[in-house]
Amino acid sequence: MSLLKVSNLGVQFQTNDGVVSAVNGVSFELEKGQTLGIVGESGSGKSQTVLAMMGLLARNGKTSGEALYQGKNLLAMSPAELNRIRGDRLAMIFQDPMTSLNPYLTVERQMTEVLELHKGISRRDAKKRAIELLDAVRIPEAARRINMYPHEFSGGMRQRVMIAMALLCEPEVLIADEPTTALDVTVQAQILTLLKELQRDFGTSIVMITHDLGVVAGLCEKVMVMYGGRAMEYGSADNIFYQPSHPYTIGLLGALPRLDHDGSELVSIPGNPPNMARMPKGCPFSERCTHASSRCADELPALAASSVNPQVLRACHKPADELQQAAQEVAHV
Repeated sequence: MSLLKVSNLGVQFQTNDGVVSAVNGVSFELEKGQTLGIVGESGSGKSQTVLAMMGLLARNGKTSGEALYQGKNLLAMSPAELNRIRGDRLAMIFQDPMTSLNPYLTVERQMTEVLELHKGISRRDAKKRAIELLDAVRIPEAARRINMYPHEFSGGMRQRVMIAMALLCEPEVLIADEPTTALDVTVQAQILTLLKELQRDFGTSIVMITHDLGVVAGLCEKVMVMYGGRAMEYGSADNIFYQPSHPYTIGLLGALPRLDHDGSELVSIPGNPPNMARMPKGCPFSERCTHASSRCADELPALAASSVNPQVLRACHKPADELQQAAQEVAHV
């Protein structure tokens, strides 16, 4: 049995403009020690997918489907039940540590509080454990700096503090929502290396939310590509990167800057993401897709096994083999 199994997850928000369907029928599985990358443009539903699992949606949000953790549906749990799991068995690293850390409390108080609540240990023992974790994420002089406030740390160091807090209780599943977005490339590389080392040491399963395909390539075994609140393609990282079979995935890969390109022209996907309150009748990507037909605009494609590789699921009416040439052209641009 998978450690985490999400089936037909839906997230809707009631707004002044009507019902916004942020996530529609998303399904995936996560095994112990595995890393899943969820990628897509801003507004594709990546963050709302994991916030729904963690019970952290806005008040106007409503969920459907299942998110089974060790066979128990997270979406059906009461706040009290979720609180016993969140921060303990399931932990999350948020995108902006400055808004996630309490500016009025020292790092020591914020970290020891987690262990006192979930593990019932004394503050003294909790502080000792917190210092060990700060050392593990390579915070210099951890024993001294643990008594500092969040604003006294750099952006990269604050993100390391967030990672240490998430790992305090040695969670089985770590959800990282754009953990490297606000960091420069050198610090990004350090954080990714750190996550890989910590996963090796703790055996943690990771769900990595990002729009950066380079991050996914360096960390993830499986990848789910999302667009318009739906999964467009789902499979192993190798298959998604080297044999993409969905026009949106091909477009994302084609938009990546390349070292072997003269840089005179940046490639982009034409058009804009759909209005989530007024989704197209058919494929959400049809209005921007150069391979779209009238069927794409009228009929929503099911997420099904690719004819080229049965281990890859894709939501596209266009046969996978017909898109292979387009993918190869992107690879050689």
